[in-house]
Amino acid sequence: MNEKNRNLVLRIVTSLVLLPLVIFVFWRGGAWITTLLSWAAGMCAAEYYLITQKRLTPFWIFGAAVAALLPALVLLAPRAPWEAAFWVVGATFLAAWTWMLLSRGAHADAPVKVGHLLTGVLYAGMGMAALNAVRLNHGMTWAIAALTVTWANDTFAYFGGRFFGRHKLYPEVSPNKTWEGFIAGVLGSVVGLFIQATFFTPDLRPVDCLLLGLAGGLLGPVGDLSESMLKRAYQVKDSGTLIPGHGGVLDRLDALLFNAPLVFLYVQFLRP
Repeated sequence: MNEKNRNLVLRIVTSLVLLPLVIFVFWRGGAWITTLLSWAAGMCAAEYYLITQKRLTPFWIFGAAVAALLPALVLLAPRAPWEAAFWVVGATFLAAWTWMLLSRGAHADAPVKVGHLLTGVLYAGMGMAALNAVRLNHGMTWAIAALTVTWANDTFAYFGGRFFGRHKLYPEVSPNKTWEGFIAGVLGSVVGLFIQATFFTPDLRPVDCLLLGLAGGLLGPVGDLSESMLKRAYQVKDSGTLIPGHGGVLDRLDALLFNAPLVFLYVQFLRP
């Protein structure tokens, strides 16, 4: 078995082990899912800082802790989680600049470090906060839809690109991605939602499957390519090694961090 096939088998085995655990936690909701998503946000932020800064100092650990706090606000401040998040991010901005002044480090690096700190917080924390808001405020159907539209896209894109890929999508950022895989991924997002609606959550209407599938099929790859661009900029292959066959937590959740806010906005404001 070659390395590519071995990695595929490892990816499948890891997914089969983790998926039931994730579904169980999503089903339980409340503190269970909040704990999981807060942990995921903190890990994604920490991996972002390791990519960009190469090591975790107390300053970057602080940023990861703030990212982990944002999903928890949906449970801790259910009446106004986004208002609370605004003030937390604002306080983090002030604390970061104060930290830079008190540390008396290289002044030229201060804007870049503060920018990276806030990017890590927003990149990881807001996506997981949106997913928690979807689950706690709108129910299991929509939380699973966020997973379906993302992971069905990833699966169809992988196999579509592997078997039919001929034309490179964005070789400067991700050499293996193709237009054929991208189209297969969009189709996968739509088909995945129709399968979910047919067999598991009938309250998901055909118009939801079509609109959300198309939008998520387009936006998910943006999240994927954005992380690929980040890793290429810093010459890193994977964000981590925590998930066998998948890399780091950020590698696994990069598209979901973009699609979760999409699902939240759709069900909260846009659903026809």
